[in-house]
Amino acid sequence: MKIGSLAIAGSTFLAPLAGITNLPFRRLVKACGCAVVCSEMISAKGLFYNSQKTLTLLQTHKDEKPLSVQIFGAEPEIMARAAAAIEAMGVADILDINFGCSVKKVIKQGAGVALMQDMENSKAVLKAVRKATCLPFTIKIRSGWDRSGSQALQLARIAQDQGVDAVTLHPRTATQGFAGTADWQLIRQLKKKISIPVIGNGDILCVQDAADMMNQTGCDGVMIGRTAMANPFILSQVESYLTHGTCKEPSASDIFRKMKALIHLYVAHFGEETACKMLRGRLAWFVKGMPGCSGFRKELSRIPATNAALELIKDYEYRLNAQDFGCTGEKHA
Repeated sequence: MKIGSLAIAGSTFLAPLAGITNLPFRRLVKACGCAVVCSEMISAKGLFYNSQKTLTLLQTHKDEKPLSVQIFGAEPEIMARAAAAIEAMGVADILDINFGCSVKKVIKQGAGVALMQDMENSKAVLKAVRKATCLPFTIKIRSGWDRSGSQALQLARIAQDQGVDAVTLHPRTATQGFAGTADWQLIRQLKKKISIPVIGNGDILCVQDAADMMNQTGCDGVMIGRTAMANPFILSQVESYLTHGTCKEPSASDIFRKMKALIHLYVAHFGEETACKMLRGRLAWFVKGMPGCSGFRKELSRIPATNAALELIKDYEYRLNAQDFGCTGEKHA
C-alpha cells in the first residue's frame, strides 16, 4: 500500500488513543511488528499557541518510524498552521486529521466528529491543510451522526477531491462511542466509492477479525486500538496471518519480556515516579486472563519503583512456571 508518496511495509496501523499511544507505548508496539503507529490526538490550537504540553506529545524516536501524527481542530487557518509546523519539525511521516472523536470537550470546539455535521467547514479545513503541507495526508472518520453512513461517504469523497491520500473509517455513529457493533459494510461501501486507500477500524478483537474485515470489505489495511492495549503482539500476528496464513501466539515469557521493556521505556521517557504511577494500571492489561492474575494486578496497582515492578513480574512468572498453569501459548487478544 502507498499513502501518498509513502510506501507502507504492511497492512496494520495502531489507532490513536488519548493517554495511551504515547512515545513509549508506540515504540513497544512498533517493536512487536506494527506497520504504522500513530500519536495521541494533538490539539492544533495547542500547537498554534506553543503549548509545552502539546509539544511534549510530539516527541518521537527513529525506531517508531513511520509515524502518523493526528491533529484535531475546527478552524482552517489554525489547522493549516499546525500542519505546516509539524512538517517543519520533521516529526511526522503522515499527517492525520481527526474527524471521529466524540468526546464532549472536543465536539464543543466544533472539532472531531462535530466536523461531520459541517461539510463546508470540513472542506475548508481539508483544503487549507493540503495547501500547507506536502506530507502524506489522511483522515480518520466515523459513520457520521446516523447509521446510514451518508456523511462518511460524502466526507470521504470531499477528502479525495481535496488531495487526501487515505481514509480510515470507524463505522460507528457519533453517539455510539464504543458501544454496539461496528458496521463493517460501510467500509465496503466506502471502498467502492473512492480510489484512495481505505483503512478499516472497529471490533478487531483477534487475528481472524482482521482477516474477516479485509475479506468482507476489501479495505487496504486495518487499524487496531483497544485490543493492542492488552496484546501489543496482535498487530504482528495480523501481519503474519495476512502474509503467510498462520501466526504465532505470544508465550507467557514473551508477554513478560514486553512488560519489562515497557517499564524501561516509560521510566526513560517520564521519569521513575511518574512512570510507576502510570504503569500501575497499564501493566495489568498484559496479564488479563492469566491464572492468578487478579492478585498480581492488585500488587501492580501499588508499585512504588522500577525494581519493585520488575521483581513482581519475576515472582509472578516464577509462580506460573512452578504451578504449571499452562499459560504458554494462551491468547490474550
